[in-house]
Amino acid sequence: MSITVIVEFNPKPECSDTLKDFLADALPDTRAYDGCISLDTYNNSDSDGNIVLIVKWESREHQERYLAWRVEQGAFDKLGEMLASEVSIRYFEKTAI
Repeated sequence: MSITVIVEFNPKPECSDTLKDFLADALPDTRAYDGCISLDTYNNSDSDGNIVLIVKWESREHQERYLAWRVEQGAFDKLGEMLASEVSIRYFEKTAI
């Protein structure tokens, strides 16, 4: 079953543009990664620099393999230098409500 993942980044004020550049370089690989169905990015209109990704994956296992790959590549270390708080990653399954 597919899963939707919401990822939120809150950069340090001086790193907002750096984060956008980092994501612009990184997200094509995310979109091409095995199991990624779609990825959309959103800027928070009320909070400058706050960026949210909404990513649909074929399964949580696909996303977890991707995340492990990003950690191995050092992406989270680079992100940590730019962010004011930890990356928020939340998992959602579609409901029939």
